[in-house]
This record gives sequence, structure tokens and C-alpha cells, in this order.
Amino acid sequence: MSQNTNGSKPGLPQHLTRVNTIPSVEFTIPPSEPLSTCASHRTHCDGVRAERIGGSEENGKQHDAINEDADADIEAQSVESGDENEETTYPEGGLAAWLVVLGSFFGTIVAFGMMNTVGIFHQYISEHQLKDYNESTIGWIFSLYVFLAFFCGIQIGPIFDQKGPRLLLIAGSILISASMLLLGLCTAYWHFLLVFGILGGLGTSLIFTPAIAAVSHFFLLKRGNATGIAAAGGSLGGIIFPLMLQRLFPALGFAWATRIMGFVFIFCCAVSVALTQSRLPPKAGQSVMPDLKILLQPSYALLTLGIYFMEWGLFVPITYLSSFASSTGAVSPAFSYQLIAIMNAGSCIGRWVPGYIADKLGRFNSMIGALALCTATTITLWLPASILEADSPEHTTTIKALTIVYTLIFGFASGSNISLTPVCVGQLCNTNEYGRYYATCYTIVSFGTLTGIPIAGALVQAAGGRFWGVVVWTGLCYVVSLGCFIWSRACSVGWKLAVKF
Repeated sequence: MSQNTNGSKPGLPQHLTRVNTIPSVEFTIPPSEPLSTCASHRTHCDGVRAERIGGSEENGKQHDAINEDADADIEAQSVESGDENEETTYPEGGLAAWLVVLGSFFGTIVAFGMMNTVGIFHQYISEHQLKDYNESTIGWIFSLYVFLAFFCGIQIGPIFDQKGPRLLLIAGSILISASMLLLGLCTAYWHFLLVFGILGGLGTSLIFTPAIAAVSHFFLLKRGNATGIAAAGGSLGGIIFPLMLQRLFPALGFAWATRIMGFVFIFCCAVSVALTQSRLPPKAGQSVMPDLKILLQPSYALLTLGIYFMEWGLFVPITYLSSFASSTGAVSPAFSYQLIAIMNAGSCIGRWVPGYIADKLGRFNSMIGALALCTATTITLWLPASILEADSPEHTTTIKALTIVYTLIFGFASGSNISLTPVCVGQLCNTNEYGRYYATCYTIVSFGTLTGIPIAGALVQAAGGRFWGVVVWTGLCYVVSLGCFIWSRACSVGWKLAVKF
């Protein structure tokens, strides 16, 4: 293999056959379940494909450099079979690939880190600058932010496919850094709506879409692990920023606290712009205009619906957990800020570990397990904590314990909600179309994020300041999401649990 340059196909003759013609592949697909219409868009060397090509006796005789163990080939490169017998190689590692992961990591520190810190900003401005506004009205600021972060991807994704990440990352860096530097000057409701909601949302979208998509150009078999590492930057930002703001708000005030955060953004964005790049050429004849016809594929449509409900529920605890904890009286205001850091500490592990497991057991399989854990913890931990009242020392201790345990476990389980969903989308398409598929999915999902936070605020008001309605809403969203993911998986590989997908 030493004579092969980067991007070659080690151990394989030049007249490669398509991956889906290897007989061993068929053994992993239930014969009674034909592939749905979306199967032609899927990657044919992962998920239901448990066997590697190469390593045959004939190929071994023709090439002295071939490895006797096919896993050694995987360490070097992998091959994806696309349309019209085209095949694409993936380095699956190397300096260039891991530098892209590092650049993506710094990009998600800013984009997802800001997204994971909305609960801190929500609690602070609702107690200070916008204390005369109700929860639902304030919630529109942050729902608009999350909506734009996802919605704008419908155009950003195809542009990434065609032009690469560099210009998108530069534009996003300027917008999100300006948003944080200007936030300290905001005093009126429309100020926050414009600076945080619109400017920050656009900047976030321009960063996280190309940052996550770029990783898929270098990894196929290890994509779950690599994407999880990259997305873990958002959790690290979600740990650092809340703790930093907790100290800076009383010491320096809101304006300088947000400016310092803005300077951190500038540094992280500079690293991301310098390191993040793409490597696969655009698909021939592909335009930068979105194509909603891909939603006609049953498995992809169900996956999009599942992610819709998942995100509908995900941002409720991210936004309201600090406010909930403070409202119970069992947790001090200072510690309620730290809960977001605790959640993101769990999420940091939860973004990497499920990604690593997903490459071994299947991306959809791991995602379904994570959604089941999110549902279980919400119902068994957060719901009792929201029903109890801190009217005795025993109840106070119970509420605090339930809240902390829920925060940590839910943080771990929900970490994959961000890191594994892009990989699941990539499971259903060819990589040179990944930006389009990912962006189209999250454009639909964005409408859920637009309404989820205000709905939760309205439920808090309807319950007289209690949060049990919000918890029930979150649990129901995860139940529906879990069902959609299971159904989407069945459309592709049937209902057998043992299939890796």
C-alpha cells in the first residue's frame, strides 16, 4: 500500500465492480423486505453492508501490497459506490482529514456552543432587560434564532456542495461575532430579536452546516465517530460559556460579558476557517437550488419527521431547564446557571461515544437507543421533579437530586441528537449530495424549532408558572420521534433487530 497515493483504492484492480454486486452483502438484508425507493441513494458500503470488499484470493495474487486482513484496509481508506458505477475513496484518517475535524470542532464550539447557551441568555434577560415581557413573548427571540440556524441550510447546503465551505464560514464568522459583540448594547425587545435572533441565527447556520458537512468528505466507515468528535465542540462551548457568563455577569456586567464572549468567537472562527475544507467534486450537472423531491423517498421523509419532533422537544430543556430549576426554590439561581454546563458535560461525552458505537452497531440503531433514553429520563426524572413542590426538606432534596440526575443523563442521551442525525441523513444518500439532503431535512425541522420554545412558554403560563406541562410536551415529542426513526429504519432494512443500519 505504500505505493498508493492518498485517495487511491489500495488492493483493488482498476476495473472495480459495484459494491452492491458482492453476494455477501445480500446476506445482511432481509430477503422478504425489498428496498424502498430511497435505497438507490444510500451509501453501499455501510449500514446494511457488514462485509468489506477486497481481500479476495484473486486480488491478493495480483497485488503484493494487499492486506490479508480487510480491517487494515479500512484503517487506510474506504470506497463508496455511487450512481452510474462511479466510486469514491475516503481517507478514513490522516493529517488532512483530522485537521478538518479539528476545524469543524472549533466551528461547532461557536455555533452549537451558542445554541446550547440560549437558556442562560433567556433566564438573564427575562430577569433584567425584558422582565416586563411574558415567557412566551421572550421565547420568540430564541425560537427565531434556532429557526434561522436550521432554515437557511436549504440554500447553504447546496452551495457547500458546489463551492465548498470557506466563503460560507467566513460570512458566518462575521455575522455571529458581530451578533455577540453588539448584544451588550441591546435594551429593547426588538434589539434582541434583531441582534440575537436574526443576526446570530444566520451566522450559526452559515457555520454549522458546512462545518458538519465537510467531515463527511473525509470519512465514510468512521463517519459517526468523526462527526461525533466534531460536534463535541458544541458541548465544550456549552460548558465554557455558561460558567464564563455566570462569573462575568456580576463582575463586569452584561455588555462586557458578551463582548468577551464575542472575542472568543473570533478566535475559534479563525481556526475553523483556516482548517475546514472539502475534497469531493460536485456532482455533474448539480445546481445550487434545493430539490424537495427527495422527500418522496419514504425512509428519508420519515427520518425528517423524526428529527422534526426530536428538535421540537430538544430545545425545550435546553432553554427552560435553568428557569425551571430556579422556579422550584430547591435550586439556587447561581446553581441553575451551572445546570446548563452539567447538561453539556454529559452531552460532550454523549456526542462522541454514540458516534463511536454507531460505526460498530449501526447509525440508526444507536440513534434509536439514544431517543429511547431521552424519552425514559424525561418521563421518570424530570416529570416527578416538576410535579413535586419544595414544601419540605425531603421534597427539596428530591427535586434537586432528580433535576441534577436528569440534567446529566439527558445531556448524555441528547448529545447524539446533534451528532448522529447528520450521519443518519448521510446513510440515505451519496456523499456528493449530502449537503442538499442534510439542508433540506433541517429546513423542514426548522419550523418545529420556530414554534417549540414559544409553545413551551405558553404552557408554563397556562400552568400558572409550573413546568409539568412543558415536561409532558417534551416527552410526547420524543415518543413520536422514536416511532418515526424506527419506521424509517424499517423502510430501508426491514423490522429485524439484528441488522446493522
